[in-house]
Amino acid sequence: MVATLRFTTNAYPKEDRLKAWRFALQRLSITVQAAAEDSLYGDLVQIRSSQGISFTRLTATAQEYVVDFSDAPGSMWLAILLDGSVDVLHEGDECKLEDADMVCARSDAVVRYKLPGEHRLLIVHIPKAAIDQRLKTPMPEKPRHIAAESGTSRVLSGMLRSLAEILADATADQLGPVELALPEFLVASLLDNAPPRAMGGAAGVRAALLERIFQTIEMRLSDPNLNYQQVASEHGISPRYLQKLFESIDDSFGHYVKVRRLERCRLDLRSPLHAQKSISDILFQWGFNDSASFSRAFREQYGMSPREYRKMLDIDDEQDEQVMRRGRPANSKGGKDEDDNLALDTPSENSVEGDPRDDGQVRHHYLPVSPETIHWGFFNRSLKPVLTVRSGDFITVETLTHHANDDPERMVEGDKGVESVYRWTKDGRAVERRGAGPMDASALGRGPGEGFGVHICTGPIAIPEAEPGDVIEIRVLDLKPRLSGNSRFQGKAFGSNAATYWGFHYEDLLTEPRQREVITIYEVNGDPGRIPTAHAVYNFRWTPQTDPSGHVHARYDYPGVPVDPSTIERNYDILSNVEIPIRPHFGVLALAPAYSGMVDSVPPGPFGGNMDNWRTGPGSSIYLPVQVQGGLLSLGDPHASQGDSELCGTAIECSMTGLIQVIHHPAGGMRDHLRDLDYPLIETSDEWVIMGFSQTDYLKELGEDAQSEIYKRASIDSAMRDAFRKTRRFLMTTKDLSEDEAISLMSVGVDFGISQVANGNWGVHAVIRKGLFTA
Repeated sequence: MVATLRFTTNAYPKEDRLKAWRFALQRLSITVQAAAEDSLYGDLVQIRSSQGISFTRLTATAQEYVVDFSDAPGSMWLAILLDGSVDVLHEGDECKLEDADMVCARSDAVVRYKLPGEHRLLIVHIPKAAIDQRLKTPMPEKPRHIAAESGTSRVLSGMLRSLAEILADATADQLGPVELALPEFLVASLLDNAPPRAMGGAAGVRAALLERIFQTIEMRLSDPNLNYQQVASEHGISPRYLQKLFESIDDSFGHYVKVRRLERCRLDLRSPLHAQKSISDILFQWGFNDSASFSRAFREQYGMSPREYRKMLDIDDEQDEQVMRRGRPANSKGGKDEDDNLALDTPSENSVEGDPRDDGQVRHHYLPVSPETIHWGFFNRSLKPVLTVRSGDFITVETLTHHANDDPERMVEGDKGVESVYRWTKDGRAVERRGAGPMDASALGRGPGEGFGVHICTGPIAIPEAEPGDVIEIRVLDLKPRLSGNSRFQGKAFGSNAATYWGFHYEDLLTEPRQREVITIYEVNGDPGRIPTAHAVYNFRWTPQTDPSGHVHARYDYPGVPVDPSTIERNYDILSNVEIPIRPHFGVLALAPAYSGMVDSVPPGPFGGNMDNWRTGPGSSIYLPVQVQGGLLSLGDPHASQGDSELCGTAIECSMTGLIQVIHHPAGGMRDHLRDLDYPLIETSDEWVIMGFSQTDYLKELGEDAQSEIYKRASIDSAMRDAFRKTRRFLMTTKDLSEDEAISLMSVGVDFGISQVANGNWGVHAVIRKGLFTA
């Protein structure tokens, strides 16, 4: 995982920018000495590799910096000018860098950068551990200018410039080869650019020769027959003199080669690029002849066996997944017991008491919430339906937010339906499974289902005549907030907004503490005769919460954890004089996906799911393609209001009761706008809304690890591409436009917007106004 830090002065009022910019740079050992406050602009991106190498890209207006890494003794820094010009000053010496030139020094060399105009600069800090084994000769005391004119330094400059361009989006896989190659290219570039006086006479000449010998060894490490006689011959020296060179650095040829091979093996063991290679494959690749001697040498060097080292990294990766990303870890498949915890049947065989008969009458059904009528955090095509309806039937359906325990006093207590679902004591839960993960919590230890999926879904509802290839239309006729069951809050409804670790904002926070999750409780007013609005009541920072089973949740990582009021500090002085118009809608409308196992409820797909588009409120129709016999409709994740993007990770999450009508559209008799429909489509009285996602059908496209990989592939670019392609097809199919006509119309008359950046499979929608078409 790559640690990323981002900052821009544009996030601050003009009068606060210089102060904020100084503070941001001080955290990176950079001090702003001079800058024009009125016209200041500053932007920084920093990433840190698994080896601890930091790459910091600065884009700014004219100013002066002082860089001081002296608090990291033994480390090195390297700066490369990407654009502009810079004078580098150190103890009275000065050098001028042109585009692509570099300067390098030890950490105790404190330098000043004078940048007279707009510039871009990349500063690389290399910790002692990342270069110590490779750089045996001492670095010069003064900074070394490295001109990027030819040879190795030109390659190094090109590599760093290329990395700088993709820095904000660089992945661990992309960074791995860079951190491996950087020490080699840097040492060679220093050698190529060393002036004669920097060689230090005879000692300097010996040091330069030794560095060239090191380069030869690096290129031959994979040769099991590498020996000092070969290396001495290649450099025109005697074997005895080569041994003396190593003695001058208190080492020997054989020991140096062994340590370098061990380091190469260690790096391969930790690299995801080599995850499929066996330990034997890796050790033989780097010149070791047998696994027993390799394991002994590895343990002596690193304090553990190669197998223990690799296993330790797997554990660390799982913890990273738990802290920073939703979804199951790639190596957590769950087991057969996942399906054993459900009352399963094939949908075509299911029936419930009171099913409507084929008498042609339209019926109204009532579906309340209870542990028997909801499923929490997952979809599954084998779930037994809790209600069976016919096309045209109406359903009053209760839905609950999975955030009600953010304030159980307001949103749980006194409401028998909510209490029945949320009941959780040390003896057990009313609803055990919460997510698509293993029931024994063997992946991360959060609880049954592991929270790999979070939404309380009411259903599924079967439409017996629905077949794969058909379309189910859900008409949302009404949607009202669920009133508090607590007599202290009689007649009032409440919802919660959680700004959490999966939110788009989380790695871009300005104020301390940077790693914080904040819950805001809203009162929701949906009374007839009044303008429906919501206003904030209070907020609090998430603190570690101990659930009734005794597990501590340092982050908001498992649904339904009750917040203990005694552990939080409520802040009531927030969002004063702000009223938010409510836009009630279902965040989740899903048919069962045609997938053989549990499906995480968070990422949406062609079956619908967690689309989080506020246009699915009263007056809309949502069309979903049927993937399994009976359709199996589930509804949940009710929202009082949400903006396009759902930026912080959630909306105003509020339990609601809706009135819907379900219409079945057989494949053979669909209207024009439903022809060829294999994605979710929203229709209002004035618009069609096309839903696009980062991955059109991630369960098919990403293989067996799809439910892990989808959270790593989130991209607005790919979601926009998907929305564009679907909209083009819609216009060409339903309006008989040519491709050129469709593209022109999209550019001048169709509004594309970001539905959500919270659900792993990010969403972009296209809004097509019906009024564009005059016929």
